[in-house]
Amino acid sequence: MSDTPGGASGDDSNPFKGTPFEQIFSQLGGFAGGPGAPGGMPDLNSLMAQVQGLFAPHDGPVNWDTVTDLARRAAAQEPDPTVTAAQSGAVADAVRLADHWLDTTTGFPSGVTTTAAWSRAEWIVETIDVWKVLVEPIAGSATAALGQAMPEEMRQLVGPLVAMLGKASGAMVASQVGSGLGALAGDVLSASDIGLPLGPIGKAALLPTNVAAFAAEIPDVTGDDVLLYLALREAAHQRLFAGVPWLRDHLISAVAEYGAGMDFDTSGMEEKLRGIDMSNPAAMQDAMSGGLFDPEPSAAQKAALEKLEVTLALVEGWVDEVVGQATADRMPAAAKLQETVRRRRAAGGPAEQTFATLVGLELRPRRLRDASTLWGSLRTRQGTEARDGVWMSPHLLPTAADLDDPLGFREDSVAPEELSAEEFEAGLRGLLDGDDDRPTE
Repeated sequence: MSDTPGGASGDDSNPFKGTPFEQIFSQLGGFAGGPGAPGGMPDLNSLMAQVQGLFAPHDGPVNWDTVTDLARRAAAQEPDPTVTAAQSGAVADAVRLADHWLDTTTGFPSGVTTTAAWSRAEWIVETIDVWKVLVEPIAGSATAALGQAMPEEMRQLVGPLVAMLGKASGAMVASQVGSGLGALAGDVLSASDIGLPLGPIGKAALLPTNVAAFAAEIPDVTGDDVLLYLALREAAHQRLFAGVPWLRDHLISAVAEYGAGMDFDTSGMEEKLRGIDMSNPAAMQDAMSGGLFDPEPSAAQKAALEKLEVTLALVEGWVDEVVGQATADRMPAAAKLQETVRRRRAAGGPAEQTFATLVGLELRPRRLRDASTLWGSLRTRQGTEARDGVWMSPHLLPTAADLDDPLGFREDSVAPEELSAEEFEAGLRGLLDGDDDRPTE
């Protein structure tokens, strides 16, 4: 079995080896030995139709119509049955019960305005708008890097080639994102499963086919318990994002900014381009090879990534904490499900791995257990309001250092004493009159 992309048995069978087109055609099955016509030759008509779609005119660096089509084709490689009315009803009932249980665990009101049971294809369509925001910055960075790698004197002479390289990079990103989303659709369990709010605001959604596959891997736990537990997590995410208005944009923009600042090291390619013979196709192919699409995070990006990972851990830890509260006296299987989900999230399963290839970073809450401990400790010492009040501003959130000592977060703080109505009115009058007679320290 060959290790070369697309299943090519040798260098001669892959004329695009080492170029940005290599990844495009290998993912479309366009090399000898890939799926296609008899004898290992590709179906050229099908291949050219897909390539035309990749290079069709579109706004922005990526053709999202093509991405959606490629993603749905990839998802369809595994059975993706249409969601039944019974499955939709079961999801709605589970989310409704989950929201009722969560009412006792947090002062944040329900963030669920509607529920949905999605097929994998529906997940792709429903989340594509957020993926645009997440992916386009890094696609734009890659396209800009291609143009910048070419020396100025050569850029003036071969302007059309620069445009072609830009189209090639956009097409490569589109093919990668399409196949990545198709794979991700086969793994995610809900709209908020990877910690980011990918779905429409207020829509609590689960994927019954994936939930059933997940439940089948957990012994001695019923499918109903698994569905309810995942509904609790989804409803808790919706509550947090609704109760903390700045959080949704904070997370999504942080990922987008990380991608926009991606620094592609094209120094090696620039040196090759300076000595290229434009009339020699082999020389052009050699110049386009190398680590162009191997981005190197800058120091600023590494710092931003740490902040993003901490915030994600705090989100997942809060969800873990409130769901643990809600299920403590109601669901005997909750402890087992909690541990299963923790391991799945912290270890970085297929969803997180696919996300890393799409956006250029690993998005998993490595500090989930620490964050859950921090929130639980704060609630035990100061109550639910103090725990949830930390979300009032991003400046109040615990840091990575706080997660190193989760039991010590705000250890010296105590819950404020409850004031009587008379004391409250007296204090308010003093503030309004400018006569603050409180003792000074």
